[in-house]
Amino acid sequence: MCGIVGYIGRRDVAPLLLEGLQRLEYRGYDSAGIVVTSPKAAGLKMVKAKGRVRDLEAKVPKRFAGTTGIAHTRWATHGAPSDHNAHPHMSADNKVAVVHNGIIDNASELRKKLEADGVEFLSETDTEVLTHLIARSQAETLEEKVRQTLRLIEGTYGIAVMHADFPDRIVAARNGSPVVLGIGEKEMFVASDIAALVTHTRQIVTLDDGEMATLKADDFRTYTTEGTRTTAEPTTVEWEAASYDMGGHDTYMHKEIHEQPDAVDRVLRGRIDDRFSTVHLGGLNLDAREARAVRRVKILGCGTSYHAGMIGAQMIEELARIPADAEPASEFRYRNAVVDPDTLYVAVSQSGETYDVLAAVQELKRKGARVLGIVNVVGSAIAREADGGMYVHAGPEVCVVSTKCFTNTTVAFALLALHLGRTRDLSVRDGKRIIEGLRKLPAQISEILEQEEEIKKLAEGYAEARSMLFIGRVRGYPVAREASLKLKEVSYIHAEAYPASELKHGPLALIEPALPTVAIVPNDDLLEKNRAALEEIKARSGRILAVAHQNQEKADETIIVPKNEDELDPILMGIPLQLLAYHTALALGRDIDKPRNLAKSVTVE
Repeated sequence: MCGIVGYIGRRDVAPLLLEGLQRLEYRGYDSAGIVVTSPKAAGLKMVKAKGRVRDLEAKVPKRFAGTTGIAHTRWATHGAPSDHNAHPHMSADNKVAVVHNGIIDNASELRKKLEADGVEFLSETDTEVLTHLIARSQAETLEEKVRQTLRLIEGTYGIAVMHADFPDRIVAARNGSPVVLGIGEKEMFVASDIAALVTHTRQIVTLDDGEMATLKADDFRTYTTEGTRTTAEPTTVEWEAASYDMGGHDTYMHKEIHEQPDAVDRVLRGRIDDRFSTVHLGGLNLDAREARAVRRVKILGCGTSYHAGMIGAQMIEELARIPADAEPASEFRYRNAVVDPDTLYVAVSQSGETYDVLAAVQELKRKGARVLGIVNVVGSAIAREADGGMYVHAGPEVCVVSTKCFTNTTVAFALLALHLGRTRDLSVRDGKRIIEGLRKLPAQISEILEQEEEIKKLAEGYAEARSMLFIGRVRGYPVAREASLKLKEVSYIHAEAYPASELKHGPLALIEPALPTVAIVPNDDLLEKNRAALEEIKARSGRILAVAHQNQEKADETIIVPKNEDELDPILMGIPLQLLAYHTALALGRDIDKPRNLAKSVTVE
């Protein structure tokens, strides 16, 4: 969940690394550090700082020249944020420097052995173990020193290593945490995310688990941790550097909310088949016979992706009439679930690198299951591990809090549900109805975004709440779950979501004027049931904000959302609640793009 960037070439390395860290800061931002050297330098030079990348930049001296370097921005797992716990970590002889993402499970055991041999540790991190093990290796090459060390390690890692005795190279390795190489003209890059690379190159190589790489200024090679050479052909990434700019917005979250009409248009583009009232999803690698053989769909994701999966499961049941459910991947992989050959498993992850989801995919593949991936990042680990799947084409999402990627994922599930439905019993008429609804989405999202000023005023009125309750029923419940998560992530206001039908089974005890309720009230066959829930809250003097297709008399305020098809309404009803969370956080002066304690891409367990 941290950011790694490294460079070897001819250019002055410090400005390049600091720029890369700025682009990776959404992956971790409690401390940062940088190490540089050059072929003519006498050893390694390091600067580290607690805080943001700007705090590191202020500490880097003007004379900090080098042509090779590695840098890191941290999200703490072992040890509180501090200068000492910041990466890179350096060996006692100042010869070895390591940056690391992941968790070394046996770090405590290894640390005790090293301390018994007289090694003095300067940090509380698990990463420092790697540094000392590499420094103490008697192997003749840096590659073999790293390889010997990795044989002793249990856990996950994405690492980049420099050694003063080998100033012409950087060695990188991956197991469970992403590592991407950038191929330039007589210069090479390494990073944990392509965001750090696209300013300089769009030619990338993604390491697989158990793979290592040696980077030199004019060459690179890849090989397994056992030493066997591997073939790595660079691919061209479609995202450009401009995609990572704020584009005139004050925050990335605001920009990404407003990018949703175009983003939804991208996920639909080229996939609709009007002739047969269905969609083209060739990347599923699932023919009609195989699709008809599916007896159940199980969707796995974490956080926002899990909520998108809940919406997706309902769509699949409604349109394809296949039993479907969603489950947190972090729970699924530990409960020894029964893996059914007739079940289609769908793994959902914005980054395509979420560790809990990736581990679940690998376990499912080991047991012979068919797994589809729904991800945003091309060439990511889940995309490579899955049997097939869909890219959601949301474009880069920099804010830690997901908005456009969530929306595009729900639209992708609508496409999957339509595809499965039309291979089974969904009529041409209903297929055409859903396609017409999908085509309306971009314009309807724009219509919702035009209400931003009114939603901003509402948010300012709710900013003083200590806690908020979100309720919805059936289609509205996953929307309530996601809206509750958005508010707590970005504003730090406690929020929880309940099915509206469950109010009388406990949560009504909480209702009072100081606890506002946000109610999802679509105009569907459960409208009167939802209105009854509003009556229950109002009878207990609760304050209500409704998100609905028409004004709700029992609500104190109503945000009106344009009506689409019943099955697609949840996609739209979450949009105004993204704006509500954003403007609530803005009113409270929160760090919107980088909420405390969170990071964008959760690549640790």
